[in-house]
Amino acid sequence: MKFCSVIVSACLAAPFPVRAQQGSAPPQAPNAQQQLPSAPSASLPKPQPAPKPATAGGTAPSPTPAPAEAQPAAAGTSSSEAPVNTDQLTTIKRSVNEVGVFFTVTDKHGHYVRNLTAEDIKVLDDNKPPQAVRSFQSQTDLPLRLGLLIDESNSIRERFTFEQQAAIEFMNQVIRRGQDEAFVLGFDTTADLAQDFTDNPELLGKAVRSFRPGGGTALFDAVYYACRDKLMNPPTKGPVRKAIILLSDGDDNQSRVSREEAIEMAQRAEVIVYAISTNVSGMLLPGDKVLQRIADATGGRAFFPFKLDDIASRFGDIQDELRSQYAIFYKPADFAANGQYRSIALLADNKKYHVRAKKGYYAPATQ
Repeated sequence: MKFCSVIVSACLAAPFPVRAQQGSAPPQAPNAQQQLPSAPSASLPKPQPAPKPATAGGTAPSPTPAPAEAQPAAAGTSSSEAPVNTDQLTTIKRSVNEVGVFFTVTDKHGHYVRNLTAEDIKVLDDNKPPQAVRSFQSQTDLPLRLGLLIDESNSIRERFTFEQQAAIEFMNQVIRRGQDEAFVLGFDTTADLAQDFTDNPELLGKAVRSFRPGGGTALFDAVYYACRDKLMNPPTKGPVRKAIILLSDGDDNQSRVSREEAIEMAQRAEVIVYAISTNVSGMLLPGDKVLQRIADATGGRAFFPFKLDDIASRFGDIQDELRSQYAIFYKPADFAANGQYRSIALLADNKKYHVRAKKGYYAPATQ
């Protein structure tokens, strides 16, 4: 397989704080090799917020999203924990000629369809068929790299304990020792890395139990940080499936990045987001629409379990889906390394089937 390479320069962004709980591994701060380039634009750059003081737990970057290609997961590298120099320039080499998409297919009853071939799926990249489909795979047993993000704000207090227990049971059932790894991140006004990547469900459960609700909500910051600093280059020796399980009511009143910037970073990191709403009102609220938007844009799903008994079932739905996906890798017909967003549409020949995948990706940018 041939790859072309693009050299891009990036102005590194100022950090925002992420705190780590005592006894947990510190969060990874991106080093020069992990920084992503700023998208080229003919207009003036967007003003960036002033950096907040870093804490001992590490730092996460401020919102300067970077164009990168949607591509198969590659082996990650460990990060340096040194402070980021906001004036530093770096050069990054990226392979750009192949796009990878994970997707799920269901029938009209919502049951997973697991016996499809490449001939059953049509791909449109920026509304055009690809130049070539490199491979088509049924990814039912791919190792998982998961981030469990839990809203710790005051707004989710009512059934917090029950949701914690459901999350713990999910990790106990999903994580396979020696294959899968996950981390636990709580968030209120800041992100709280309670447990770094591990394949030990007991450590993950201990981290989940450590959270107590209280404070504001920096939902978009948490998603942005989890994707860029934890899932962009997760610990792996080969292809993995990357996903976030997000428990929140969807409200945000503290983030320094926007919803769309958080979505963009998830798309760049090839992360699927599954959202479980903590809304107990019995009706869909504005925050639920936020969760739906994030899930749809990344190829995931949003769940709205108004009853306590439904929460565990929704975790079960996520578990089933993670083991029932496909992956298709293709070369776009008219690819241009221009830093622009490119749409993706996957369609099944059987009109009774529904295909769910991310909505697009960002091409890399040349100088």
